[in-house]
Amino acid sequence: MNALGFFAARLQFQTDVSDVHAALETTPGFVLIDSRGDAGWHQSHIPGALHMPTADIPRHAPSIIDPATPVVTYCWGPGCNGATRAALEFAKLGYAVKEMLGGIEYWIREGFPVQTADSTTRQPADPLTAPLHAITCDC
Repeated sequence: MNALGFFAARLQFQTDVSDVHAALETTPGFVLIDSRGDAGWHQSHIPGALHMPTADIPRHAPSIIDPATPVVTYCWGPGCNGATRAALEFAKLGYAVKEMLGGIEYWIREGFPVQTADSTTRQPADPLTAPLHAITCDC
């Protein structure tokens, strides 16, 4: 495989938090899946995401998500392969699927909102991951 093929393939199957956030601000055309367990989901999750732990995907996905609808998976962060494992399960079922790089960790670090049991909240952008002038926060 050459560099062109490698990087084209990565973009076909991976996306990042900024692109997902931008898509969710309009008509996304995909379902965002939080593949973490119950504790992670209840701690906080991306607004609009659907909670479906990886082990539940084979049993529940076909009855909840139209197989023609693309899926984007996420988990904790770059040190976790949960989104990769979830994406694999969706791919086995024939879904068009992408993995969101960075997971909820980088979603939060870029200053995007999360849903908790009580409210939607956000933290200031981390200057190590996002330009501070690009994201405002009324934290």
